[in-house]
Amino acid sequence: MITGLLMSALLLWTPLALAALGGLLHRVGGVVNIGLEGQMLAGALVGALISGATGNWVLGVLAAGATGGLLGLLMSLTITRLGANEIIAGLGFTIVISRLIGYLLRSVFEVSGTLRVAGLDPLPRVLGVDPLFWLAILLVPVIGWSLRNTVGGLRLRATGDGFDAAGALGLPASGIRDIAGVLAGVLAGIAGSHLVLGQVGLFNEDMVAGRGFIALAAFYFGRARPLPTALACLLFAVFDATQARLQTGGVPAQLIQTLPYLVVIAVLTATAVRDVRGKARRAG
Repeated sequence: MITGLLMSALLLWTPLALAALGGLLHRVGGVVNIGLEGQMLAGALVGALISGATGNWVLGVLAAGATGGLLGLLMSLTITRLGANEIIAGLGFTIVISRLIGYLLRSVFEVSGTLRVAGLDPLPRVLGVDPLFWLAILLVPVIGWSLRNTVGGLRLRATGDGFDAAGALGLPASGIRDIAGVLAGVLAGIAGSHLVLGQVGLFNEDMVAGRGFIALAAFYFGRARPLPTALACLLFAVFDATQARLQTGGVPAQLIQTLPYLVVIAVLTATAVRDVRGKARRAG
C-alpha cells in the first residue's frame, strides 16, 4: 500500500513541480503568475490533439509547451507593456482560456466536457516513471544553479529585486520579465500535457482542477527556491494521492476532495506566520 501511494504521489508530483518551477522563474523576475492554471489547461488540450494527430508523444509535449509559452508571452505583455495588474491579468487569462476551451469542445468537437482523442500516444515508462518526471527532477538543480551562476539568472534576480534599478543599469527589465513569462508558460503547458499523456489518457475541461494554484502555493512556500518548492509539491502530491485512495474506502468524496486544498491553506498560513516572526526578530 505504501509503495502504491508513493508511486501515485510521484505521478501527481510531476505536473505540480513543472508548473511550480515555471512560476518560480516568473516570481524571481518579479511577477506573480496567476495564469498557470489556464496555461496548463491549454497545454493539456493541445498536447492531446497533437499526440493523437501525429501518434507521437514527443510532438504532443512540444506543442503543449509552445502553446503555454505563447500564452505566457501574451499575458506577460499585458503586464509589462500595457501596465495591467498581474493578478487581474492572470485570472482574466485563465477564465478566458477555460471558457474558450469549453466552447471549442461543444461547438467544434461536439462533446460535453470530455474529449477522447483517437490515436493518442501516451508517455512511455523509463525505470518505472515517465520522461517528464525525470525532466522535473533535472530542472530542480539546473534552475537552482542557473539562478546563482549564470548571467541570465543574475539578471532575472536583479530585475525581480528592483525593476526600476535594473532598468537604470541598462538591463532590458521588461524583456527579461517577458522571457520569464514565456518559460513559465512553457513549463505549465508541458505540465498540462502530463495530465493527459502521463495520467488519464483523455482531456477534460476540469482536469487541471486547481493544480495551477497549488503550484503557486508551492513556490511561495518554497520562497522561490527550487528544492524547497519541489518538496512542497511532493507534500501536496502525497495528500492528493491520499485523498484519491480514501475515496475508495467509503469516505464521502466531497469531504475528501478538500484535503489537498486544506493542506494548501495550512501551508500558506504557516508560511505567513513564519515570515511575520522573522520580521519581528529582525526588527527586535
